[in-house]
Amino acid sequence: MITSNVAELLSSDKFLQEVEIKGWVRTFRANRFIALNDGSTINNIQCVVDFENTSEDILKKITTGAAVSIKGTLIESQGKGQTVEIKVAELEILGESNPDEYPIQPKKHSFEFLRENAHLRVRTNTFSAVMRVRSALSFAVHKYFTENGFYNFHAPIITGSDAEGAGEMFQVSTLGLDNVPKDEDGNVDYKKDFFGKETNLTVSGQLEAETYAMALGKVYTFGPTFRAENSNTTRHLSEFWMIEPEVAFNNLDDNMDLAEDFIKSVITYVLQHCKDDIAFLDNRLTQEEKTKPANQRSEMTLLERLNFVAENNFKRVSYTEAIDILRNCKPNKKKKFQFPINEWGADLQSEHERFLVEKHFKCPVILFDYPANIKAFYMRLNDDGKTVRAMDVLFPGIGEIVGGSQREERLDVLKQKISDLNIDEKELWWYIDTRKFGTAEHSGFGLGFERLVQFSTGMGNIRDVIPYPRTPQNAEF
Repeated sequence: MITSNVAELLSSDKFLQEVEIKGWVRTFRANRFIALNDGSTINNIQCVVDFENTSEDILKKITTGAAVSIKGTLIESQGKGQTVEIKVAELEILGESNPDEYPIQPKKHSFEFLRENAHLRVRTNTFSAVMRVRSALSFAVHKYFTENGFYNFHAPIITGSDAEGAGEMFQVSTLGLDNVPKDEDGNVDYKKDFFGKETNLTVSGQLEAETYAMALGKVYTFGPTFRAENSNTTRHLSEFWMIEPEVAFNNLDDNMDLAEDFIKSVITYVLQHCKDDIAFLDNRLTQEEKTKPANQRSEMTLLERLNFVAENNFKRVSYTEAIDILRNCKPNKKKKFQFPINEWGADLQSEHERFLVEKHFKCPVILFDYPANIKAFYMRLNDDGKTVRAMDVLFPGIGEIVGGSQREERLDVLKQKISDLNIDEKELWWYIDTRKFGTAEHSGFGLGFERLVQFSTGMGNIRDVIPYPRTPQNAEF
């Protein structure tokens, strides 16, 4: 007999067929009704035990969390809430679960408690739904790029460069911390380290991806990245996954087209293939919003947010126009913003980005042409000498979700920008080389995968959309 999964059986109309299923007990009531889940769906299947013909020893072992194997007949359900159920003929306990010790009981748990039990939290409805959506999004990312002629590029995780120039990186070293070798000037002698130079965990695969785009045309990275930022907010992780496409011969307009089409595609995929999970998460978020003060509640449900992005054209607005809108808006004039907008050149915060999306334009927004002094060295300088061909995609409820740019392809301008920022040109010799040999305009962007999962699931804390979050003072599991 072939083992079925819960999702298959719940959608079946082949009654009276003999079935076998394995999963974990969610609840067991009246010594008769097992709610069984195997992870294939948010929904459980009810299995009806003939307790008169089942030993008392077996019945005692059917507890929440126990793994069981069930053989029986699929029949039309006699109760409400499900169309089918299994009439149990044989039941085997595969793995017992002590009800006095099992922490994931069938009741409401705080997310903080579940983070402390991250190895078991995926057995709850909320986290199983989140992780199925995460998996579907991951597949949709690869599907989109493959179907659009991109090549998947595996950027190095260990690197000697800092793509963002922020300096908040995790060092990689085999030097013994109790006896670090020093040179004659008293500095760490990295020549004696494994790689013979200072190396770190990457914060981005962009620079390396650019070099491959200049040979393969269209590439993308999708891998782990790391930031040693001492931040304990709901928006930051120390280990996270980044999606970074790079395309040769694309300008900023092409880049904005790509970002919009890509995002709409992956969100549409989830809406089509994760309906039960999205419905559950939509209801969860709606109930959560009811507990907030009226002025802090979102105006859109989760499903409305997703359709808002999938169905609306993204409004394209220059940074300069956005600053004028923000400077003259009521929240700014009435000092409702935590960070008031007073002059051109301000670095926009989430509250400003959300105002533009949710209140002013009422659609996703792409801001472009940012001040050069608040953006990275590799972004193409505009003819005005003060702005760069940068872009950010802004979403409701979350603000910035994508950051990208047309890259600076002109050798002389790139070298000048590197010099102005006191970056060691020798460290980027290989990057500069691509501007010497067949340079051409090219563009790309970065999308934090966890930000995308967070938006798609309505979860308020980014630690709840990655299996095992890595944050300051936390590397458990």
